[in-house]
Amino acid sequence: MDPTISHPDSVGRMSEDPDDARVSPSEAAAPTKPQADGEEAPDLDEEGRFRARGTLSYAVVGTYVFLLLFFVYLSRSSFFGTFGWTPYLLLAVTAVFLARYLSTTYTIDDTRLRAWRVLGGRSVPLEEVRAIEYASMRDLVPIGGGLTMGSWGWRGHLYSPSIGEFDSIYTDPVRGLLVTAGAYPLYISPKDPEGFARELSRRVRSYTGPLSKDVGSPGPGRPAQ
Repeated sequence: MDPTISHPDSVGRMSEDPDDARVSPSEAAAPTKPQADGEEAPDLDEEGRFRARGTLSYAVVGTYVFLLLFFVYLSRSSFFGTFGWTPYLLLAVTAVFLARYLSTTYTIDDTRLRAWRVLGGRSVPLEEVRAIEYASMRDLVPIGGGLTMGSWGWRGHLYSPSIGEFDSIYTDPVRGLLVTAGAYPLYISPKDPEGFARELSRRVRSYTGPLSKDVGSPGPGRPAQ
């Protein structure tokens, strides 16, 4: 008998196999049980999708609101009448930027990770994910911390001295995740990076098995932030 083939033992357990770390796509879409260390099961919608909002800052939202009120004042002030349509243009641009910031959302289903915001986004097949790491824009783009014109593009395409070109759909430049997949890595900032990494890792491993870098992998060996 071939010793490499697994057989049930007397209590019905199977012998260990490296492929046991994989989870089927159907199992990945199902809610998980609470972990032994107290981690809660993910909150899934009726279609089994895991959703997370981007981390929002009261300071950032307050700044946008202040600018909106200021441009409204400019548009109605006779003193600034010589500016023509400029205040209205600035008002519209600021409103779009605020909508993009507030609408940033991340969704994981049984096949893809989707990062979305008004006028922008990217979809990543789970089978293409090669690594999940904690990251910050301050480390990726030391000069400016990623606050450049590129970050406002459709995919937020930027260049990092450490990893080269990458995409960024984010609201928090400090606490985020770097998902290496496809042609360019993707920087995201879900509200709960740890919980999001766990759920993303669980679903990715249903396709690829263990990853070389995976902060969401289960067990005591999971890297700390």
